[in-house]
Amino acid sequence: MNYSTTPKDSVENLIAPYRNRINQVLDSVLAFAPKAISKTDGSLNTTAGNLMADIVMQEVNPVFTARTGNKIDFVLLNFGSIRSIISAGNITERTAYEVMPFENSVVITELDGKTIRAMVSFLIKSTVAHPISGIQIIVDKNKSLQAVNIQGQPFDENRTYFVATSDYLVTGGDKMDFFKDYISLTDSDYLIRNTMVDYFKKMDTITAFEDDRFIKID
Repeated sequence: MNYSTTPKDSVENLIAPYRNRINQVLDSVLAFAPKAISKTDGSLNTTAGNLMADIVMQEVNPVFTARTGNKIDFVLLNFGSIRSIISAGNITERTAYEVMPFENSVVITELDGKTIRAMVSFLIKSTVAHPISGIQIIVDKNKSLQAVNIQGQPFDENRTYFVATSDYLVTGGDKMDFFKDYISLTDSDYLIRNTMVDYFKKMDTITAFEDDRFIKID
């Protein structure tokens, strides 16, 4: 008698119910996207980047405020962390894993005005649209800086700002070395992926647009 397949079959029988349950959870519909949301549909800001940064702002700000009494001023994530488009149609928990497969959590850095200037300079020089929320950057046709607004107010170099970002970036990932100059650091204990899942669960329809958060004027 050949027993060579028995161990494999036994393991498969053991894990099958768990795999089926995991797939059931991952594939349950959370929301709906009328059209595709991508990180490549804009030059200075994109639908996927705007959506992800806005989600982090909305979901993490209450957590940060409850813990510290402060508010997040703006969000900066990285273009490379978005690994998939959100296709038109049903959005599931699996969608969040496809878009954000990394175990990165949101941290909030307190940065001074000099560091914010270095950050803005980095973003202007970047060849990709890094996700931002809560900050507006305006450049002219030569990409010379014209204005920076944070939470609708002109940037004040004499104060500090609370910037939500990824724990990957705060260590200098994607060459964002300016984050290493933080004054204080707060870990939200909130995975970026989980902010997406929580947001999707609250929404019936997911829409995202390019807007004026990073624009070039003539």
